[in-house]
Amino acid sequence: QVQLVESGGGLVQPGGSLRVSCAASGSIFSIYAWGWYRQAPGKQRELVAQDSGGTIKYADDVKGRFTISRDNAKNTVYLQMNSLKPEDTAVYYCKAVGAYEGYEYDYWGQGTKVTVSP
Repeated sequence: QVQLVESGGGLVQPGGSLRVSCAASGSIFSIYAWGWYRQAPGKQRELVAQDSGGTIKYADDVKGRFTISRDNAKNTVYLQMNSLKPEDTAVYYCKAVGAYEGYEYDYWGQGTKVTVSP
């Protein structure tokens, strides 16, 4: 089992920056991919950024503005968000994908809310 706890969300003005964190605990050795997703009101959850074995991918609308990174010593994954826009307003979720004895497991955090507004 892996537990994920997000933090760092809040209210920020358009053009501002925010960094959200995802602290992992438990069977972290099994994790091979990390991702950040978001879900805006009335919309489906969508991928924002992903780090799969060192291969990083971003959604088109956050490229050049958002950066996913990891601190392995702290078992923490970050999403640095710059030049924020009102349309970035959403609940941001951390996801970890693990593999163990031939099976894959998805783990999700509880989410942290980001509001971009004047």
